[in-house]
Amino acid sequence: MTSSLKIGLMGYGFAGATFHAPVIERCGHAADDPREPIARIAAIATSKPEQALADYPQAKTVPDLEALLALDEVECVVIATPNDTHFEMGATALEAGKHVVVDKPVTLRAADALALARLARDRGLVFAPFHNRRWDGDFLTVRELIDSQALGRIVHFESHFDRFRPQIRQRWREEASRGGGLLFDLGPHLIDQALVLFGAPETVYASVKTHRDHATAPDYVHLLLGYADKEVVLHASALSALEPPRFAIHGTLGSYVKAGLDTQEDQLKAGLRPGDAGFGGGNAAGTLRAISDGQEIERPLPTKEGAYVDFYRALASSIRHGSPFPVTPQDAVDVMTIIELAERSAREGRRLTFARETA
Repeated sequence: MTSSLKIGLMGYGFAGATFHAPVIERCGHAADDPREPIARIAAIATSKPEQALADYPQAKTVPDLEALLALDEVECVVIATPNDTHFEMGATALEAGKHVVVDKPVTLRAADALALARLARDRGLVFAPFHNRRWDGDFLTVRELIDSQALGRIVHFESHFDRFRPQIRQRWREEASRGGGLLFDLGPHLIDQALVLFGAPETVYASVKTHRDHATAPDYVHLLLGYADKEVVLHASALSALEPPRFAIHGTLGSYVKAGLDTQEDQLKAGLRPGDAGFGGGNAAGTLRAISDGQEIERPLPTKEGAYVDFYRALASSIRHGSPFPVTPQDAVDVMTIIELAERSAREGRRLTFARETA
């Protein structure tokens, strides 16, 4: 009989309470015992335990990481704290013999991501960046579409994550000194999705700007990943009152365009949970125009349901059964390497070569 993966959640702010805890608790039950959850929250480390206890009364609450790591029942630690704490906490948890999930960005420097990857390898532990947007419904649709070769050879891929947030909010995510700003916030998701589809690029070119009045962290990112046969455009902005398409993909046999963001984030914010009616659904269809049997045909392409729970299902299977985990430590290093190249490219105004550091 498979026992639940017992997770300790480090931090119960926005990320911990919204993206991690409800997904962990609702990721289903073991196939060999329908009464046993695949994973459960065993403990939460937070300086404000009242809300955590109200939401998850079965979990222990502790004040800090040291106390969390002292709990023998905790097998895996999920780090959902401000970006500038990720490296130190991740290293401490791995050194304590715990498997580790780190919210994006895993670190603020590629060298630190590499250090965590190698530490986990040496200890025989799982180290996973929380690139949950691999399970966005629209990205699942895009991945299947490209794999099917319905668009032929892809020559141009454009991925936008734009919002309209003209007012600066008083929070660490808006502070450049703590790893705030869109390059570190949305950049990891955009970059990771591109790497899943196309592998490592040859070059990186970027424009990283701070446009909003009184902003201190970047709120505009335009990133070009160069490949021999295609250009990949990744874009994020906080000043897009009229959003461009989420995806625009062009190939030798046709094109696909999709508007609107995946619904899971807004559903989680609204209190909907995985397994509830409608969760993961409600995504707008995209438009596919492609050559089929010698004719150009345009039709709506339904968008798949999103499935953030699959991240934690795969994590449990990897820790319990040794199954390959789809988001690798190398992925974390590659993403952070590209972010560093983007920062440098923006400063120097030139295209830079990507070189992989092997984890």
